[in-house]
Amino acid sequence: MDDFDQILEGGIVFKGAPKDGPKDEGKVKTKAKKKKYITGAHGSGSARQKAKYREKRANRHKGK
Repeated sequence: MDDFDQILEGGIVFKGAPKDGPKDEGKVKTKAKKKKYITGAHGSGSARQKAKYREKRANRHKGK
């Protein structure tokens, strides 16, 4: 019961995350996956349709 008494008297201290942040283990960050999704190249019908809408919107001013 010594731990219980100590908790009652002193309370519980929750420590936060370390302040130096997550460790960067030399990983290469890339936007390749996001780029593939945006262009619809990964096979999703939804992504392909969105890519089609984006392309149409980008080419609106070129029609005249």
